[in-house]
Amino acid sequence: MKPFLSQWRAELTLAMRQGEQLLVSVGIPLGILVFFSQIDVVSFDGVKAVDYLTPATMALAVMSTSMVSLGIGTGFDRNYGVLKRLGATPLGRGRWLAAKVATVATIEVGQVAMLGAVGAALGWRPPATWPLGIVALALGTAAFAGIGLALAGALPALANLAATNSVYLVLLLIGGMVVPLEKFPGPLAALAHGLPAASLSGLVITTMGPEKFATGPLWLVLTLWAIGAPLVAAKTFRWDG
Repeated sequence: MKPFLSQWRAELTLAMRQGEQLLVSVGIPLGILVFFSQIDVVSFDGVKAVDYLTPATMALAVMSTSMVSLGIGTGFDRNYGVLKRLGATPLGRGRWLAAKVATVATIEVGQVAMLGAVGAALGWRPPATWPLGIVALALGTAAFAGIGLALAGALPALANLAATNSVYLVLLLIGGMVVPLEKFPGPLAALAHGLPAASLSGLVITTMGPEKFATGPLWLVLTLWAIGAPLVAAKTFRWDG
């Protein structure tokens, strides 16, 4: 237990020192929440912007941390031989991975609490179904962590950096986190509904916000990604490269 706790503290300290990753995981979701809830740029069809954006940016924060921060950091660790060396230490690969997951979970708890507090200050009031939103965020963490680790374990560090940021940008734009999916053309909206970002945002916005999407298909899609992406990562991940 002690090696795991030591590694968790070290990973958390390192994450807090990486300004560019904090910008992606904290600054961007917070900036979107404050800016778009106060400036009438995007129409939310009669719904208060803050009621839509608070849960939406929670989904965005989970995607940022569990895919971008975890994936890029792990990719560079693998490229520099850190993972190979850690596998030969008493820490081992299993406890290293557990420490990584615990670090992501710790950061996400802080993100959700911060965004919830800011949203509440701006007028957001969550409905009674909000605990289901927490379940959706946990599934989203598994899905996006699997995607991030799959990319990190298969690509060279710089290629992984470019690929992860590209995937993040695409999912941000078509994930329903800033612009509601009903404003997209039909084929693009249909594509988005099969991806984890739209499923996560749809579930969180429904359970913690004002929208009333049909949640059955969303739970199915997100659960499949939450199971499938980690399995792909486990199958393809290379510890050295």
